[in-house]
Amino acid sequence: MKRRLTGIMALFTAVILGITAYFYISDRAADAGDIRSGQIVAANEIEQLIRMGQAEKAAQKAAELQQSIRISETGVNSDSRVLLFCALSLILLFSVFAYVYFMILRPFDKMKVFAGKIAQGNFDFPLNFERSNYFGAFTWAFDSMRKEITKARSCEREAIKNNKTVIATLSHDIKTPISSIRAYAEGLEANIDSTYEKRRKYLSTIMRKCDEVSKLTDDLFLHSLADLDKLKINLEKLELCRFLECSVSEIAAEQNDVCFEEPDFDVFVYADRNRLLQITENLINNARKYAKSQIDVRVMKKDGNVEIHFRDYGTGIADEDMPFIFDKFYRGKNSSGEQGSGLGLYIVKYITGQMGGTVVLENCEDGLEVTVSLPAVQR
Repeated sequence: MKRRLTGIMALFTAVILGITAYFYISDRAADAGDIRSGQIVAANEIEQLIRMGQAEKAAQKAAELQQSIRISETGVNSDSRVLLFCALSLILLFSVFAYVYFMILRPFDKMKVFAGKIAQGNFDFPLNFERSNYFGAFTWAFDSMRKEITKARSCEREAIKNNKTVIATLSHDIKTPISSIRAYAEGLEANIDSTYEKRRKYLSTIMRKCDEVSKLTDDLFLHSLADLDKLKINLEKLELCRFLECSVSEIAAEQNDVCFEEPDFDVFVYADRNRLLQITENLINNARKYAKSQIDVRVMKKDGNVEIHFRDYGTGIADEDMPFIFDKFYRGKNSSGEQGSGLGLYIVKYITGQMGGTVVLENCEDGLEVTVSLPAVQR
């Protein structure tokens, strides 16, 4: 395109110069010949009049000759105007070319180079935004596209890295309970369980470890979903207090470390039974794992909502971890030495949100309190 425009400009320049030269030379030659002939004739007439003694007529003819000479000089000025017009035309032509080059061609060349870099996969090549040219909005759009693609690729790399991390973590976590199951199974096979109590303890441990493996595989399944919005939430109306009483008693089993404070009222919510049980298990198991203390569960009504409070008496969560505690794969400082994938609270928050509720964590003087709030409904 640049070569084509240069060729067009050169053609117009040649045409302007040719036309100017033609008119200049032809007009100058014709005018010069006519003026010179007239001046010669006038000079001869003046000479004849002087010889004949007619001085008055000779003076008149001389005045006419002077006027003719002035006219011929004016004709030279006309030629100068032709040359001036030619110069102005060339200046205008070059100005138009410079404007087109700097405002259109050069920005277009930059965009062409930028597109080539992007096609080669080089997303670190910036395209500066220039308000002065007609491609300003396009350059901004192209550079924004580059930034978005760079950001998307970075997120993709981070997601792949997180996937590898969580799979490695879950694989390691699954090995631990499986090793315990194998050890206790070998003990049963070798008849080490000499008493009924010991045999019952072995079987109870095996079942508990099986439950741990089941929870870890559930986490792995949830992680395998590209998006949690594929997780089905089947809402139904249920009485929360009775549901929590049964759920907590099952989760507590024989450990007796969870206390449910049964309220003196009934309250109904729309929730998914299985997902609400998953929330309860996640929060109680987190408290068991990190706080290693008594866990109190109670229900309260507040501003048209029902709140489920999970209270432990451990060390709580570090303040610097609080802003990120619900992020996927994030594990706080108090998680060192403990198995986990960093998905528990992330899943809790997502499921609660899908049921129209919220989750709040608050450090207390002697532990942590997690509040799950759900909208209450009429009977």
